[in-house]
Amino acid sequence: MVLGGPTTATAAARYYPVAPDVRLNVRGGPGTGYPIVRVLPEGAQVSILCQQPGTTVSGYYGTSNIWDNIGNGQYISDAYVYTGSDGYVASRCA
Repeated sequence: MVLGGPTTATAAARYYPVAPDVRLNVRGGPGTGYPIVRVLPEGAQVSILCQQPGTTVSGYYGTSNIWDNIGNGQYISDAYVYTGSDGYVASRCA
């Protein structure tokens, strides 16, 4: 038996499309006051690790204060991500 190896219970990552024709700013925290750390290209899809409230943004899919964490120190406004929901689709960030 190997300890610390991958488990068979690992959930498959779910990817969500970013709004069409949008180059989306990725910020260092859950709000527009955080610096831009990179820009997602048009047609990007993202895996949401967790979500948390932040600055309210009006975007392609409405107005939301939910921010999606897509990597370490990388947040995008949920108003630009098609999740099929106006609420949380992932756990809250710790």
